[in-house]
Amino acid sequence: QVQLVESGGGLVQAGDSLRLSCAASGRTFSSYAMGWFRQAPGKEREFVASISRSGGSTYYADSVKGRFTISRDNTENTVYLQMNSLKPEDTAVYYCARARGTLIRSELERTLNYDYWGQGTQVTVSS
Repeated sequence: QVQLVESGGGLVQAGDSLRLSCAASGRTFSSYAMGWFRQAPGKEREFVASISRSGGSTYYADSVKGRFTISRDNTENTVYLQMNSLKPEDTAVYYCARARGTLIRSELERTLNYDYWGQGTQVTVSS
């Protein structure tokens, strides 16, 4: 059983930065791509970013491209999301998730293609 635990959320002002972390249990962390998603109140969960098993390939939603950076440390079984220039519309619960096997780019944005999820961490950006 894989457990994912997010941390690092909080209340910040527009323009500030936050760094989210997602710690994974188990010995197979480096065998899977990982993703970050977010869900705002009353909205569907949406894709934010993904990273390949080695960390050599990343992919971002257009809404965060240039502001957010996903990274991973396979020695620490942790994936990160550095969020800069935060906007009020970034307010949401942020979730990390493990991808099901090997996905092509068009599949990375779909929640159904991820099999393990964390409990989420709240990010609130005030204007």
